[in-house]
Amino acid sequence: MTTPDTQGPKVGLLVTCLVDAFRPNIGFATVRLLEQAGCTVEVPQQQTCCGQPAYNSGDNITAAELARSVITAFEGYDYLVSPSGSCIGSVHKYPDLFQQSPEWESRARHLADRSYELFSFLTDVLGANDTIRARFEGKATYHDSCSGLRQLGIKRQPRALLQQVEGLKLVEMEDAEVCCGFGGTFCVKYPEISGRMVDDKAQAAQASGADTLLGGDLGCLLNMAGRLKAAGSPVRVYHTAEVLADMAHGPGLGDGEER
Repeated sequence: MTTPDTQGPKVGLLVTCLVDAFRPNIGFATVRLLEQAGCTVEVPQQQTCCGQPAYNSGDNITAAELARSVITAFEGYDYLVSPSGSCIGSVHKYPDLFQQSPEWESRARHLADRSYELFSFLTDVLGANDTIRARFEGKATYHDSCSGLRQLGIKRQPRALLQQVEGLKLVEMEDAEVCCGFGGTFCVKYPEISGRMVDDKAQAAQASGADTLLGGDLGCLLNMAGRLKAAGSPVRVYHTAEVLADMAHGPGLGDGEER
């Protein structure tokens, strides 16, 4: 996936494990958005998991091994970009894993300094709000994922981009900044608490009057889509990149082929 005639920055796409396994359309949407913004996009085939599950579980040995793989795969690119605030947040933590290895700490810091979540990259680095060419008929509400919001300061960026989508009306739900209860291993360790949190989030999304729920992290979206579908809610769920790239005309997360 490249645009060889483009003179813009050379971007390496960190696809993420969840996108690869559950929703490849998000990856293709990300490529479209970056190319529309003038980037040359490549997807390093040797990329692996960012190491977040291991890091969050205290397994720094495995996390460092995975970090070395990612660092090596993405050296040579102007930027690393990913449609996931949580994975980019993990990349930003790589230097902490190599405090006893000056060489790897330097390489990790160099990668972290040029690694961006997709919406932040489009707005804060490229100023590419006017490159959005999409139409989506509906009323959408946006969930702020914890890693993107608290680690990376991502809040206004996706909303600014969504304002450029023709036909889309964006409404805010109550407690948009509150965790959905996924939290990676949190939902496994504390299922009852997690379940209550996602119940509250699903209810807030429905109470907003929106017919579509958007977000920037697939883990959160899968969690919320599962609860919405279990409750029989008609609210559709998409990653924001799919809407921005005009690639949200098929089934939403958790929907059957009838959509």
